[in-house]
Amino acid sequence: MVATPVRQEMKHEVKDLALAPLGKQRIEWAGREMPVLRQIQERFAQEQPLAGIRLVACCHVTTETAHLAIALKNAGADALLIASNPLSTQDDVAASLVVDYGIPVFAIKGEDAATYERHVHIALDHRPNIIIDDGCDVVATLVKERKDQLPELIGTTEETTTGIVRLKAMFNDGVLTFPAVNVNDADTKHFFDNRYGTGQSTLDGIIRATNILLAGKTVVVAGYGWCGKGTAMRASGMGANVIVTEIDPVRGIEAAMDGFRVMPMAKAAALGDIFITVTGNKHVIRAEHFAAMKDGAIVCNSGHFDIEIDLKSLAAEAVEVKEVRNFTQEYRLKSGKSVVVLGEGRLVNLAAAEGHPSAVMDMSFANQALAVEYLVKGKGQLQPGIHSVPVEVDQEIARLKLQAMGIEIDALTAEQIEYINSWTSGT
Repeated sequence: MVATPVRQEMKHEVKDLALAPLGKQRIEWAGREMPVLRQIQERFAQEQPLAGIRLVACCHVTTETAHLAIALKNAGADALLIASNPLSTQDDVAASLVVDYGIPVFAIKGEDAATYERHVHIALDHRPNIIIDDGCDVVATLVKERKDQLPELIGTTEETTTGIVRLKAMFNDGVLTFPAVNVNDADTKHFFDNRYGTGQSTLDGIIRATNILLAGKTVVVAGYGWCGKGTAMRASGMGANVIVTEIDPVRGIEAAMDGFRVMPMAKAAALGDIFITVTGNKHVIRAEHFAAMKDGAIVCNSGHFDIEIDLKSLAAEAVEVKEVRNFTQEYRLKSGKSVVVLGEGRLVNLAAAEGHPSAVMDMSFANQALAVEYLVKGKGQLQPGIHSVPVEVDQEIARLKLQAMGIEIDALTAEQIEYINSWTSGT
């Protein structure tokens, strides 16, 4: 039997409901670039595939996320939204979701760690059947602190590389006792969101925070996964000289053959003007690297958590820390040099800019919406563990996106289908 959910007296916690009109205007603007999710939303409104489902989404509260939340509510879900990052919330969007769409939102830009943790527990008080997670914090807290609620959980979806790493660790430890859909590795997600979305939005955040000219600068990109590939590609396209640091030899070769210099961070530290971490790991830039950097070097992060840059070590060497522009802090060091940190070491594309463009999030959130539907339809049939987004879902999202872009592609002829399914024909 599913327990009756604990209802919260507080229906929302946002900065200012008076911001709703601006938020609604911006949500509607983003919708122009999200035709795939719009079609899913229209079908959901008719079919109600999530009727009676209690759902919690822990996401960056942006104009694009708003369309996912609206689609889930239209599908019949009893949905609640919290922020997945303290600096990524767009306060006007949070207000509009409450006022205009009746969705409970607990998210304030700049919220402290205690507020974030409280919001995670408010989300779990909703007693979710489905969790949409971005970094695995809600799921990890559920497993660690709310085991009594596990029987009510149908499953979870995960948006990020970092979250998938955590889910794999949970599976290896034997505590992943429910199905989790790996949305991050869907082709229509990571090939586009991670590469083109992160590439463009990261540089957008850097430029908004600093107004710096990238042409002629040396940009060090730490990590050459799909996010690193996109960041390096876009930085190079704007005239920067790009250095890549890696720990994976295959990715190192790939970066070299893509035309970038590849070296350890210990060597790159003295050469870079701008440093961007996109690894998902801890302390990629450390005290010894800060010591080697040029005076005025700019450091930022576009990985999920704010641990990639060792800010504690930097603060320990600082004699003064001051904000020189919005989301831009200058650390004056004992040596006399300075290091500039953007967005407090958090996701620079969301802290200092607006995150990924709507057109690319259209596919990512289409994956999220359809993954939730897949979990609900597969209730009791899917085994505990990590599941891929079904290939047919990936293909349908790509088909709808091409259609919306006015692009046609070829189809196999009957002869070609017969050939590729046969082993008898040779050279």
